Amino acid sequence: MPEMIKESKSKKILSIIGKAAVYLIMGIFAFMTLYPIFWLIMNSFKTTREFQVSQLALPKSPTLQNYVGAWQIGDFSLLFPNSILYTLGATVGIIFLSLLAGFAFAKLKSKATKPIYNSFIMGILLTTQTLMIPLFLEVNLLGIYNTRFAVLLVYIGAGLPIGIYLSTEYIRAIPSAVVESARIDGAGFFRIFLSIIVPMSVPVATTLAILNITNTWNEFALINILVSKTELKSLPLGIYKFSGSLSSDYGKQFAALTIGMVPMLAFYIIFRKQITKGVAAGAIKG
Repeated sequence: MPEMIKESKSKKILSIIGKAAVYLIMGIFAFMTLYPIFWLIMNSFKTTREFQVSQLALPKSPTLQNYVGAWQIGDFSLLFPNSILYTLGATVGIIFLSLLAGFAFAKLKSKATKPIYNSFIMGILLTTQTLMIPLFLEVNLLGIYNTRFAVLLVYIGAGLPIGIYLSTEYIRAIPSAVVESARIDGAGFFRIFLSIIVPMSVPVATTLAILNITNTWNEFALINILVSKTELKSLPLGIYKFSGSLSSDYGKQFAALTIGMVPMLAFYIIFRKQITKGVAAGAIKG
């Protein structure tokens, strides 16, 4: 009996040590993730001189002038709405078209299904660098250079390969009997798509939203070759202005980076529960 008590105590001790180790590791990773964000925001309230004197200390006299200057120099009053438009427009377009194509590839079989599906999947292997010159020549040939339509068209096209792949694999797991029952009841394919497939595909749609909102908001290379007018550019191009002659103005540079980062932080904070549920459900379903 005493030996069993000792064994039970040793197991409890090992369990406590194990939990403490796990929490310690999680705490370290959380600190490594959050501290750079805190450091960036903290230094965005310092003058350049104060930053050069002490990079780790809290600002002695916090100032908002860095944000005012960064907003004006970066033309953020023009670029911020553009980034919102491109991000929301591209994300909605990618989700809708990916689910629509995924439904067709997963449930509507024909001889053309496999080759068309494979042609989309091949797009996953293409890098942004390989597409830049062909896309530049194509938008000029079509006469849509320096238009928001060209930006949205390219963004949606770039996000479709992975979107169609994920949507097809997810919708393929939905029982075909559901679609067949709806067809027997007289529902058309588009009605089935809107009434059955879309509601059941919320998890994969959430995953696509996470991927494309972050990718589009931070995209720099493609829009740099698609537009040259300031009023059509996005936030990353405005932030890029602070990497040249203004690179030594650390206060405004950090303020510009913070302005670009805060919307993504707000997105994850506001929708963290939906994001967690969507990703978890998508993983289980897959």
